[in-house]
Amino acid sequence: MTSRLILLLSLVSLLLFSVLLTPSLAVAGADDDDEDLSFLEADDVNDAVPEHTFPTDTFSDDDDFDDDGDFENYDDFEVPSAFDDEKEEEVAKFDDKDVVVLTDRNFSDFVEDNKYVMVEFYAPWCGHCKELAPEYAAAATELKAENVPLVKVDATVENELAENYEVQGFPTIYFFIDGEHKTYSGQRTKDAIVTWIKKKIGPGIYNITTTEDAERVLTSGDKVVLGLLESLVGPETEQLAAASKLEDDLNFYQTTNPNVAKLFNIEHTAKRPALVLLKKEEEKVVHYDGQFTKSAIVKFVSANKLPLVTVFTRESGASIFSSPIKKQVLLFARTNDTDKVFPTFQEAAKLFKGKLIFVFVNMDDEEVGKPVSDYFGATGDSPKVIGYTGNENPRKYIFDGEITVEKLKAFGEDFLVDKLKAFHKSDPIPEDNEGDVKIVVGNNFDDIVLDESKDVLLEIYAPWCGHCQSLEPTYNKLAKHLRDIESLVIAKMDGTTNEHPQGKAEGFPTLLFFPAGNKTTDPIPVDADRTVVALYKFIKKHATIPFKLPKPASSTTTSESPEAKEGANVESSNEKDEL
Repeated sequence: MTSRLILLLSLVSLLLFSVLLTPSLAVAGADDDDEDLSFLEADDVNDAVPEHTFPTDTFSDDDDFDDDGDFENYDDFEVPSAFDDEKEEEVAKFDDKDVVVLTDRNFSDFVEDNKYVMVEFYAPWCGHCKELAPEYAAAATELKAENVPLVKVDATVENELAENYEVQGFPTIYFFIDGEHKTYSGQRTKDAIVTWIKKKIGPGIYNITTTEDAERVLTSGDKVVLGLLESLVGPETEQLAAASKLEDDLNFYQTTNPNVAKLFNIEHTAKRPALVLLKKEEEKVVHYDGQFTKSAIVKFVSANKLPLVTVFTRESGASIFSSPIKKQVLLFARTNDTDKVFPTFQEAAKLFKGKLIFVFVNMDDEEVGKPVSDYFGATGDSPKVIGYTGNENPRKYIFDGEITVEKLKAFGEDFLVDKLKAFHKSDPIPEDNEGDVKIVVGNNFDDIVLDESKDVLLEIYAPWCGHCQSLEPTYNKLAKHLRDIESLVIAKMDGTTNEHPQGKAEGFPTLLFFPAGNKTTDPIPVDADRTVVALYKFIKKHATIPFKLPKPASSTTTSESPEAKEGANVESSNEKDEL
């Protein structure tokens, strides 16, 4: 009996011991697996970044970063506030009665009922949209006869509709054919819109049979292509029409009449088929002597439709960046220097027709020239020449020396065969860089970000960006918590004044993570929430070198609360009284 009682007591004691021990083991295991991040969460409560709702977040004039990204379209540059009240009043005086206003309720039915529809998604506050409005209205009136309605949708009201069509900026213009849409990226003028649409809905090529028709065409268009053929039907017409479909910004014509051809600078004795491109530029006439095939004609037109030197304007920007010729040579000059260097630049351009695009930028033009100059880092008063590759991996190349035809020729030839060394914008390297957040510039990017021994989180920001300003306290606190981890670097770079091929921003702010030992591959875009905890967990997940965040010392273990101290003092006093 006694032995049974002892055994029973032993089992009960063991059971109680295991029950008491289990919670502590569980807590210990939890500590090993999951760090206590409560102090980080407290930071997030204090520094919560306010949520932005559509369309302020997506379409803010201040926060969108299309300016200095790939620089593929002039309209990425913001229009300064130089548009005064007088211009705003002028823009307001137009008739848009032929522009159809649609909403989410009737959009789908309207597009379904019309074979062709052009749609502009706009915002009332958008400066580009205001500029486009009178041109768009005039185009709508002219295209009524073609049964092509032009439509506008206020994306700030029709949020869901704009989101469904992935509208990312204003204005966004789509052209629908049988319900399927493609983006319109041409010039935002009435003539450009009308020409582009007529090309999409028409035969692509127009016949000229009389000299009266020829004179009308020559006076109305800036650039035209004419083919002198044996017949207005047949394989040659088909090749010319097919080429026309691939060139949206100029009209193609054909004729069999030698008198018409004569007006277009094709001689009566020319062998047919003959082709000519006419421009209202320094180089007015360009004759084609290649094979009469679609691809060869398109290559000829693309290479020759721009002037020898294109003056950079809002209207010409789209043509420059839509060209299949991606390498550009840009001349930046003040107004008082233009007459000295432009003729030399134009003479050099003749040597590279069809190979390089030569562009002139007036640095004194506040609306257009200044933002372009700032992007390329062209500052000061002296003329500058810069080579630019306008492709998926844009690079800049600095011309050094006196601007002469011979030196420009050598520069262009080296540019074509990739013998030039790329240039990147950079602020001065900071003398003191001991802060929690390391300052990265173009010239120390390799040393800090591409250090193979460090895991690096990089923020690319813009000083004027509201979202960047909201993120700053969170980013600073994250860096403060991680400053003692030797293998980790938290850094930031001003994306408006610094560049690097591996530090490309898609918007502001852009967060990129560069794992240690793997800096030759593309960085990892940070898709975590912009909170201290979420960013910390992202880093912990992707870091090559393991680390653990030390907990800050608890205030309760190092000092007593005032209430406790006061209680202790009272008790001590009472003891003394009793004595």
